[in-house]
Amino acid sequence: MSAILNIAVQAAYNAGSIIQQDSRNLERIKVDRKGHNDFVTEVDKKAEQIIIQTILKAFPNHNIMSEEDGSIDNNSDTTWIIDPIDGTTNYIHGHPQYCISIAVKQEDKITHGAIYDPNRNDIFTAETGKGAQLNGARIRVSRMANLADSLLATGFPTYDMSLLDRYMKIFREMLESTAGQRRAGSAALDLAYVAAGMVDGFWEFNLKPWDIAAGYLMVKEAGGLICDFEGGQNMLDSGNIIAANPKLISPILKIIQSH
Repeated sequence: MSAILNIAVQAAYNAGSIIQQDSRNLERIKVDRKGHNDFVTEVDKKAEQIIIQTILKAFPNHNIMSEEDGSIDNNSDTTWIIDPIDGTTNYIHGHPQYCISIAVKQEDKITHGAIYDPNRNDIFTAETGKGAQLNGARIRVSRMANLADSLLATGFPTYDMSLLDRYMKIFREMLESTAGQRRAGSAALDLAYVAAGMVDGFWEFNLKPWDIAAGYLMVKEAGGLICDFEGGQNMLDSGNIIAANPKLISPILKIIQSH
């Protein structure tokens, strides 16, 4: 494990410890609303600061891009992309599907990623050219070749209801065309599950870079394919993403583009 990935894992573990400790007293946690169905807690901010402190202690000149308040521009070629709790709505309800997502972008490429599920103590990691791992063991995307037998993950466009009509048309066709759709509430974990072959594909509208970055690299390093809804590579900017094994990416894209 490289020095950068080792720090990403250490930062994720440090944040996970704080998040799980505070999860025992959810009724005492202060929750603020950033927008429609978009929440932030004092735990998000505390975990973010723990992650940033861990990173800057090792790499004081690197940039930080974070979901909450901690973005830092040091004019570096290396930027850490952080989501201290991906799945905050789940977290504040005590629903155990959330994670810490940390990625590293060097110049214009995502090169390192760590996604930590503190409920299962699962750490997903990836590094450019070195594959993807779950708890240190190599993972690969599924070999499912038939969309009709596939299990896909998705996420509702809860932040922007103007997308809902289009989403529901796509969702209906996906439901009719697959063995099932799952909406668990953490895009980063959904992408990690694609990388590990636990689901065969994933699609969602309107995500943020910190939702996508680490999982994007994991799927790629696990042998999967990722694209936006135009079939290109603009998912970090557009927020629209499809991730799947190589045999399913085209039929998923075809359904989305038909609507």
